[in-house]
Amino acid sequence: MAGTDVVVVQHGSVDAEKEVVNHGCCKKGPGFATPLDAMSGPKEPLIYVTCVYSGTGTQKPDYLATVDVDPSSQTYSKVIHRLPMPHIGDELHHSGWNACSSCYGDTSAVRRYLVLPSLISGRIYAIDTQKNPRAPSLHKVVEPEDIISKTGLAYPHTAHCLASGDIMVSCLGDRDGNAEGNGFLLLDSDFNVKGRWEKPGHSPLFGYDYWYQPRLKTMISSTWGAPAAFTQGFNLQHVSDGLYGRHLHVYSWPDGELKQTLDLGNTGLLPLEIRFLHDPTKDTGFVGCALTSNMVRFFQTPEGSWSHELSISVKPLKVQNWILPEMPGLITDFLISLDDRYLYFSNWLHGDVRQYNIEDPKNPILTGQLWVGGLVRKGSSVVAEAEDGTTYQVEVPEIQGNHLRGGPQMIQLSLDGKRLYVTNSLYSKWDNQFYAEMVQKGGHMLQIDVDTEKGGLALNSSFFVDFGAEPDGPSLAHEMRYPGGDCTSDIWI
Repeated sequence: MAGTDVVVVQHGSVDAEKEVVNHGCCKKGPGFATPLDAMSGPKEPLIYVTCVYSGTGTQKPDYLATVDVDPSSQTYSKVIHRLPMPHIGDELHHSGWNACSSCYGDTSAVRRYLVLPSLISGRIYAIDTQKNPRAPSLHKVVEPEDIISKTGLAYPHTAHCLASGDIMVSCLGDRDGNAEGNGFLLLDSDFNVKGRWEKPGHSPLFGYDYWYQPRLKTMISSTWGAPAAFTQGFNLQHVSDGLYGRHLHVYSWPDGELKQTLDLGNTGLLPLEIRFLHDPTKDTGFVGCALTSNMVRFFQTPEGSWSHELSISVKPLKVQNWILPEMPGLITDFLISLDDRYLYFSNWLHGDVRQYNIEDPKNPILTGQLWVGGLVRKGSSVVAEAEDGTTYQVEVPEIQGNHLRGGPQMIQLSLDGKRLYVTNSLYSKWDNQFYAEMVQKGGHMLQIDVDTEKGGLALNSSFFVDFGAEPDGPSLAHEMRYPGGDCTSDIWI
């Protein structure tokens, strides 16, 4: 995974190639030479959190919060800066960087700008984190009219930097919310719209997340649903109507040719977050399928095509006093530690965070589980039924006297793998539907301490960020990023 390999990377354009020799001998561009080098990187002092007022009834712009995560600091576990966007109603969602470890061989590249796609408005913000990391500033706004007029794309979601210096953003549909208009937007290093990444006629059925593995010359994307459906709130009928996805799309990298479509079937409904193993030589990864609450492993066959298998299954709960007689866990986010040893995911509805040992990717082993919210918590109107017919609810701890609202959603792991941060907003429309109390009282951010030797999870009682106590009123906390990069934004080549 390191040493003196000669690897081929993109540079200058998505079709150009450049040899990088002794990849990892000395400090070059942004990020780290290898995932294991990243694990030995500096401890995170700050974390950036996208915070949303969209859908809460508060007529304020969404904002980027800077949270102090240094235990030795006087402002530890506090929001120390808020950067409001210039517009109302953006729905800031996932974020990425202009440059990361994929640009490590480029001494001219700098991890400076945090890229904030706005799911609903279609804007993309470039945020300068270098001038003052504790107080980022707005650098540039890419307007939706510019994106639509040049590409037809709307509903931007996931941003990744490319080794070429370009930035690629998955977009979930056209301006009318039709999934057929989805695809991949390319921005240059100055955040100018270049066009679409995929070849004409090679758009996926639906869009959502993606991850590329250049040594395998492969990119794989996942599928949420049609914006016209999910923006109205979750409706099970929309699944039956074919407005949500169950496929993975395999592309050639970097030229954007759709090579294969994997149908995950009824065990793979709503495949959302997707990750390859971090080791760039590995031809396997996982995708979290939200509605069926399964982790699916995908892998390359000896013949060179791609296949998949059910890897982890979260059993639905039989429940009373809910909209359905059975409640899925709803796996909404997951990640893999940089040493490819542990996989973590959140069950947004059930309320637990899980840790699995995946040293053998074919045989994950549950090594940690912690309840930090959910719909079957003690005191809720919803109760779960055990196999013997008795009912029960889950005991959820309080932190510093604070009642934990909602369920665990977005997660982010420290580079050394010892601290797992958790927020609880999924998407404001769905938040309102399933966790109205959280929308009214605001979200929060937690820290879970991780046993990296034997496995295990423990809630850190000294850390709690209450976004219900924000100056402009309760907000919803979503994606998290460190200034130095992390295991869900950095890709190695």
